[in-house]
Amino acid sequence: MAVTETSVGAAAPPGLRKRELAILLASPRGFCAGVDRAIQIVERSLEKYGAPVYVRHEIVHNRFVVEALERRGAVFVEELDAVPDGAPVVFSAHGVPKSVPREADRRKMMYLDATCPLVSKVHREAELHHRNGLQIVLVGHAGHPEVIGTMGQLPPGAVVLVESVEDVRDLQVEDPERLAYVTQTTLSVDDTAAIVAALQQRFPAIAAPRKEDICYATTNRQQAIKAIAARCDLILVVGAPNSSNSMRLVEVAQRAGCEQSMLVQRASDIVWDRFEDVGTVGVTAGASAPEILVQEVIAAFRERYQVSLEEVTVTQEDVIFKLPRAVAE
Repeated sequence: MAVTETSVGAAAPPGLRKRELAILLASPRGFCAGVDRAIQIVERSLEKYGAPVYVRHEIVHNRFVVEALERRGAVFVEELDAVPDGAPVVFSAHGVPKSVPREADRRKMMYLDATCPLVSKVHREAELHHRNGLQIVLVGHAGHPEVIGTMGQLPPGAVVLVESVEDVRDLQVEDPERLAYVTQTTLSVDDTAAIVAALQQRFPAIAAPRKEDICYATTNRQQAIKAIAARCDLILVVGAPNSSNSMRLVEVAQRAGCEQSMLVQRASDIVWDRFEDVGTVGVTAGASAPEILVQEVIAAFRERYQVSLEEVTVTQEDVIFKLPRAVAE
């Protein structure tokens, strides 16, 4: 086929036949229960208390969501010292070190904690192991807000971080017989399994979580992208570059058979000349990306191609987390 503006993805002029393109839409995708809950907490706080409502860090890692809340009166700050006395403040879904609510209590601030309940579960696990005299090994990515929050639940030195199998080989611990591990909730399932296997091989006595720490939403979205990867010439993951679960989806897709897998924050990020030889495109979204951005991407393809759409569903999700009492009414 001759390469024309239309064939590489420019919007087709009226009356010109569009090239056919198949889209495989992975499901589940997009918002998880923890993200939905966190956004609702900010929205309901704005309704109840009026603007401005302050939010420590991005409530979730998605600029579209953050900017929509800013337009309604949310003010995002890095630390509590930027929050005026008497103003309501919300802690992000990723969790915070214990020093943050302590400071809020000291200042007599009205605050709401939007930490995902599955992240809070990891916090409680770590605290329980610490009370039982165990040192905690945290599998996660250095600098991620969730990791900072989890490590901040316990005194310095109580938690050591590993990011890779190589880190496990070099790990120095206080007592190999008195260890437990927990994990960040948004990791690659396969990578984490390899790290855990290395931990268990080197430290056979290490205690494991009673239930998998990687959250259901991360696991389901990775399974869904594996289900379509081998059938796709290219995969688009809708999400933010600072979203751990979105970046892991790109990596999982590449390893599962679609080397041309990439992140886009929204349709305007799509580089259309990449689609010259593409017949099947996979589309999914990280857990902090709203469905409206997925539909925006599909609409952009429909402008340029004759699209056939197939949704590939690996499981149904029905998880709902309760809102804090202060905003539940």
